[in-house]
Amino acid sequence: MRGEYKVPGGKLVAVDVEVAEGRLADVRVSGDFFLDPDEALEDIGTALEGMPGDSSVVLLAAAVERAVAGATMVGFDADAVAIATRRALGHATGWADHLFEVIHDEPVSPLLNVALDQVLTEELDAGRRGPTLRIWEWDESAVIIGSFQSLRGEVDLAAADRLGARVIRRISGGGAMFMEPGNTISYSLYVPASLVEGLSFERSYAFLDDWVVGALHDLGIDATYVPLNDIASPAGKIAGAAQKRTAGGAILHHATMAYDMDADKMTQVLRIGREKLSDKGTRSANKRVDPLRSQTGMAREDVIEALVKAFRARYRTFDGTVTPAERERAEELVRTKFTTPGWTARVP
Repeated sequence: MRGEYKVPGGKLVAVDVEVAEGRLADVRVSGDFFLDPDEALEDIGTALEGMPGDSSVVLLAAAVERAVAGATMVGFDADAVAIATRRALGHATGWADHLFEVIHDEPVSPLLNVALDQVLTEELDAGRRGPTLRIWEWDESAVIIGSFQSLRGEVDLAAADRLGARVIRRISGGGAMFMEPGNTISYSLYVPASLVEGLSFERSYAFLDDWVVGALHDLGIDATYVPLNDIASPAGKIAGAAQKRTAGGAILHHATMAYDMDADKMTQVLRIGREKLSDKGTRSANKRVDPLRSQTGMAREDVIEALVKAFRARYRTFDGTVTPAERERAEELVRTKFTTPGWTARVP
């Protein structure tokens, strides 16, 4: 059995393994990483042999760390070997194990976009939908806050009302974002937990956005992932990500990327200080936060096309759409949850 794991920003690790009487046997590790001394490669395989076939990533990684003590590992680490081993044993899946539906529908309200995130995550959890990438399009301004943020602590409600920006609470954690039609690029990934099995919470963010970082490099942007959940370049922050996980094993991972945001409006609506504004790529509220527009010189729709093309080049995909039943359920949630004070002001 063979398992592979590509370290975000690093190298590919592959593990071939057999199982005899419930224990690992004939373990062979390979990849395009760097390791010194050479003999450490054989030591890794030897350390894993004889371990129970249901060993966790933590136990497998600990065995590898003991085996390579004093060795130099570049482009990978003990966790990467453990994850590849778990995948070989069928306990985890890789990108190649899934067929992804790509959805890029017509603009809808920000409220419906947030509700669709809940619905599509639940549909994946129930087995009625497969892994999916959905590109957001929306037709009005909004302030979307994280599930656990204070409503009045994060948003100037009078300013939001004055600018016609509806305040919406999403189901994932993370920070607030100000959205006008066409000023950001937002996407959601709905994936099974098996895709990030064995990854720490922090590692899962970089892993699920690795394709975006690669696509930005293709566009000429020197993008890097900044833990926990940011994508940045030397010119400043480009994007922030957030997640929601269900008890059944579905993961919602979504990110918002600044295309051409009005910093003055953003600072009117969001109660953010100068330090946080600087983190978003500008020092003055009289400037625009436009890393994708200024660094690519491309129209928003062309950037989206390039991102989707990069995703398709890496993974197996097909074109899809939100089903009538999913949309109906989302519209119901807009009425019964996302527009109610009990949800929006759950943290006053």
